[in-house]
Amino acid sequence: MTLTIILFGILAILAIASALVTILSKHPIRSAMGLVFHFFMLAGLYLTLSAQFIAALQVLVYAGAIMVLVIFVIMLLNLGDEESLKYKINPRQVIGVALGAALLVMLGAIYITNVTPDTAAYNAEIAERIGTAESLGNELYTNYILPVEAIGILLTAAIVGAIVLAKRKLS
Repeated sequence: MTLTIILFGILAILAIASALVTILSKHPIRSAMGLVFHFFMLAGLYLTLSAQFIAALQVLVYAGAIMVLVIFVIMLLNLGDEESLKYKINPRQVIGVALGAALLVMLGAIYITNVTPDTAAYNAEIAERIGTAESLGNELYTNYILPVEAIGILLTAAIVGAIVLAKRKLS
């Protein structure tokens, strides 16, 4: 096993753990912080896959802008402290956790049996081209030029509309 595979595994485990914190936490701020940590772990996973541009976008867009918006909404809602309820173990939850663990073990077994050095060497050339800014730009501006232009026009119209609405409120 190489260092990259070990790092990928550690980041994947941390991403799963932070996703569980996001889902299971009763406090909304802790959930939001778990989600931010999850986004950073995903960016780390993208870096191990040599997708530097996608990792940078993950940090800037999701961990930065979107999570600031989520934190502001949580603060504006002023949820306060909720009463703590005693936790009861539900048989359905136990079955769900057991099935999830079994699925994780099966996926791990499938992964371990299918990863061979030949497969990794075969996909190395393809993997180097995916996720970089150059390959993304070439793909967008050659095969998808019409949707890119349409989205540009739509965003320009949205910005003009926001400016018109803001000026209307001021006067």
